[in-house]
Amino acid sequence: MTSRSLPLSHILLALAVVAVWGTNFVVIKTTLDNLPPILFACLRFVFVFFPAALFIKRPAVPWKQLAAYSLLISVGQFALLYIAVDGYISPGLASLVVQMQVFFTIGLSIWFNGEKVRPFQWLALLVAVAGVGVIAIFTDGSATMLGLALVLLAGASWAGGNTVARQAGQVDMLSYVVWASAFAVPPLVVLSLLYDGWPAIHEGLVMADVATWAGVLWQSFGNTLFGYTAWGWLLARHPAATIAPVSLLVPVFGIGASVALLGEGLPLWKIVACALIISGLAFNTLWPKFFGPKAAAPP
Repeated sequence: MTSRSLPLSHILLALAVVAVWGTNFVVIKTTLDNLPPILFACLRFVFVFFPAALFIKRPAVPWKQLAAYSLLISVGQFALLYIAVDGYISPGLASLVVQMQVFFTIGLSIWFNGEKVRPFQWLALLVAVAGVGVIAIFTDGSATMLGLALVLLAGASWAGGNTVARQAGQVDMLSYVVWASAFAVPPLVVLSLLYDGWPAIHEGLVMADVATWAGVLWQSFGNTLFGYTAWGWLLARHPAATIAPVSLLVPVFGIGASVALLGEGLPLWKIVACALIISGLAFNTLWPKFFGPKAAAPP
């Protein structure tokens, strides 16, 4: 079933999802106070896979595709993102910059599928890149060049995962994510031993309190299981062009939560960078909705 207008209950559900996804960056930052980054990522996907895999059927896709998706999303995206937020970039800016994955995804579609870039997409990309450029120029402790690079690489990994998932066709994304998570744990254990080191792992597990474990579980159940389930439910009932624009609020919630809860500064340059990146994302998302062939067609 599809519809052009969203009922109030569906609007509230969509807002709940993007609020969880946006404020999740503050949860990442606070949980990293006790856990080293790669161990944190590993624990996240342990609880995404188990116990959900006991109740959710494995999707009918090859194991190697699940493994590829997991390496790109679970290992590439989140390991890099957690390292970046662990002292190299503020959670608010991380929530904004990682959205550049939209343009990386377009680039990969061009590379692998021969899709053509439309003029409005070039303009959207230029506007968003200008925003990233502002962040690179005006660093005040909120971001370092290393942090910016790590988040951009995380976005590129996210885009790679999107490309792999797209090849799976119409599948239940919740099932896909749950079963792919099984392939995330072994490499994350190895990377944690190499990057975090056993002393930091041991100290993190010993120092972890109720709030720390709540942060881990929020990543697994709130951000992943609830987020994917609710978003997939909405996409099954409404056109993607109706639901997708709501995701533009993710960095708004991310920056707002970081400012309100962590005291992240909001100088003029950061406001300009946010406006440019969100404008680029909005232009890329909304242009086809309002000016595409369907918009021009008679009723």
